[in-house]
Amino acid sequence: MIRVAIADDHGVVRDGLRLLLDNEPDMEVVAMISDGAGIVDTVRSRGPDVLVLDLSMPSGGIEALDAMRGAGLPTRVLILTMHERAGYARRALESGAAGYMVKRAASRALVDAVRRVAGGDTYLDPEVAENLDSDDVPLLEPRVPLSPRELEVLRFIAEGYTNQETADQLGLSVKTVEGYRARVAQKLSARSRADLVRYAIQCGLL
Repeated sequence: MIRVAIADDHGVVRDGLRLLLDNEPDMEVVAMISDGAGIVDTVRSRGPDVLVLDLSMPSGGIEALDAMRGAGLPTRVLILTMHERAGYARRALESGAAGYMVKRAASRALVDAVRRVAGGDTYLDPEVAENLDSDDVPLLEPRVPLSPRELEVLRFIAEGYTNQETADQLGLSVKTVEGYRARVAQKLSARSRADLVRYAIQCGLL
């Protein structure tokens, strides 16, 4: 029996996936997760073989992947997302995902993907796989080590908070926030707030 956990912030999607997978004789959905912040604890306690993970859920799909890898959890992760760009798939695979497929794919394809990932294989959506090594697909920025506080500041900036509002949220002075913001911009070679927002989205902070 393949034990599956589903992580998606949309209840209708979670319910639909559960119905689909529980209908299979060799699958059992053992956990439903609505926020990325609870993924590591839930996976550790429920011990699923496969986690079906939305890339854009709160607290970040990529962030959750990194946290799972850091915790040494053996659960294999299948990304199920609306993002079709090969760059997102690259980043997910670099972060330890065992599979990547887009939500518009047929339901039978998801069942097959879960089985293959559970069996130790890697699954890639066929259309995404075609572009994965294409030279005309822009690579995402390389992973840059940011401190936990720098990540917090980056998230608030990307969400549209001013320096003062960010300082109020984090209990810091405006000058300190400005310093963190400058260091983040320098590390990411960001020339504008738009660059910071783009990076935050690609890293799963939003």
